Amino acid sequence: MSMEYSTNHDIVIIGGGPAGMMAACAAAENGAAVCLLEPNERLGKKLNITGKGRCNVTNSCGPDEFLRHVPCNGRFLYSAIARFDSSSVIDFFETQGVPLKTERGNRVFPVSGRAFDISGALERYMRRLGVQAVRDRAQALAISDGALTGVKGEKGSYGAPRVIIATGGISYPLTGSTGDGYRLARSAGHTVTELRGSLVPLCAAGDLCPKLQGLSLRNVSVRVFENNKKIYSDFGEMLFTHFGVSGPVILSASAHMRHFNKKQYRLEIDLKPALDEGALDKRLVSDFTKYANSDFINALQDLLPRKLMEPFAELTGIPLRQKAHDLTREQRRRVLTLLKAMPVEITGPRPAAEAIVTSGGVAVREIDPSTMESKRLPGLYFAGEVIDVDAYTGGFNLQIAWSTGHLAGTSAARSGG
Repeated sequence: MSMEYSTNHDIVIIGGGPAGMMAACAAAENGAAVCLLEPNERLGKKLNITGKGRCNVTNSCGPDEFLRHVPCNGRFLYSAIARFDSSSVIDFFETQGVPLKTERGNRVFPVSGRAFDISGALERYMRRLGVQAVRDRAQALAISDGALTGVKGEKGSYGAPRVIIATGGISYPLTGSTGDGYRLARSAGHTVTELRGSLVPLCAAGDLCPKLQGLSLRNVSVRVFENNKKIYSDFGEMLFTHFGVSGPVILSASAHMRHFNKKQYRLEIDLKPALDEGALDKRLVSDFTKYANSDFINALQDLLPRKLMEPFAELTGIPLRQKAHDLTREQRRRVLTLLKAMPVEITGPRPAAEAIVTSGGVAVREIDPSTMESKRLPGLYFAGEVIDVDAYTGGFNLQIAWSTGHLAGTSAARSGG
């Protein structure tokens, strides 16, 4: 990125993440002179760590299916998704020389497995289109007599009749998501809804999780209960930590827990999802026969990871040193129940700084869904995570960034024509 700045453009874009870069490409494709401001030395810093550095680019499903994965203000996105859907995103990146592949759950990744290929393709295309990328942090919107005239940065002023705010949220602050966009939106008269993390690790009650700290479980099934009603389930990998639980299935589950102030949440972990209760009971009889002369706790060694054996045995309430051959049918039933539904009481999410996405943001009722333009200040547009929309995991949040960025960039360019 260049360090110098020039003063006049058609559009200034604040934020060089996925939404900002896509907005810059779309605006420049439509003939606008575009300046993009990004305080980081690299564009797409957060993009480069998504999907464990592989970048889950999108989810290859139709608009209706897509919106079912957006629990917060999905209908607001209908125009943006319909005009630039997942197939448009796939075409865009493949045209830019990044072959993509679809994996389990319709998740789309670069064939290379490198997120840098996605950010690199956007950067190259922006350069080809003549977008001026400047390393600077936006401090304020320039407004004169009620009209938007540009952006004041730490290093200079950037005149433009149209501005797109694409600053991201407050998650992962080390990547530059410092909440600047919310401050700028408020200065233009916008409402910002309550901000919190989504796709975030969870805190748990009791001492079970600290005892299991560092233990990773693969191929487990997790069910989420809200006030004792099952609301979600998933299968995959999770991790116990000193504060509670984390890992892919937990991050996904967290997006369904949105009312900690009003409702109670519990996870139930099925440690043996491949076995139904009948098959598991036969397995228990077999194991307890095999270890008939061993203590109960040692009879669990073929069933559970070593670190889990003692905490699990304690949860059953069965004396750890009771001999396996002395276990009653009722005690065996207790073991079976716990293997299929080990409970973890959830007390709340970890701080938003540890979340993958931010839930909350600029109120959608104040943004025109067909253009992404502000209803409060003509010429101001929004794109990406700064808006009060967020989705479940699986490429949906990045698709929101691409779709809203493309719509904001196209609309802002055409409104100047």
